[in-house]
Amino acid sequence: MSFKFETAYNQEAVTIMAKALRKTIRKKHSTRSHILGVIVAVIAILLTLPIGDKEFTLNFKTIITWLAALVIVGALVFEDRLNGYIARKRMLPGLAKSSVTFSEDSYYSETALGNSEFKYTNIIMLVESSDYFIFIFSPNHAQIYNKNSITGGTMEEFREFIKGVTKLEIHNI
Repeated sequence: MSFKFETAYNQEAVTIMAKALRKTIRKKHSTRSHILGVIVAVIAILLTLPIGDKEFTLNFKTIITWLAALVIVGALVFEDRLNGYIARKRMLPGLAKSSVTFSEDSYYSETALGNSEFKYTNIIMLVESSDYFIFIFSPNHAQIYNKNSITGGTMEEFREFIKGVTKLEIHNI
């Protein structure tokens, strides 16, 4: 059986890919970063508040401190979008769309830059979202496949196929 996917690496796709990396392989690091970011933002706000006999003054230092805290919180809230945006900017021209065909021993990707063959043994984690399958290779590398474009079989058949050839379970996000 041969499955085929057509995927556009648009902002939605790379954001989901970043989310998959954050919620799986980067989970421990991401949790630490979020805790540290919240602590720094809270300390920044507390340092500007009038505590005890101190009087509140709205000056340049207070505004800059609040802006820094706001930037930290914003980066934490929009982390996946930011990481996806950066990934898209770093992507080579010609890789924005791919056509991938899966066979028993490997899978083949066609882009405007050329063709590539990938072995299933390089995949360390399988992730599924509502619209995409994501293959994770490392904390910084993944591939995404749009479920709406599958041909050659059903979603359930592809799930069983990919679990069989990789010997991995699929994580849902």
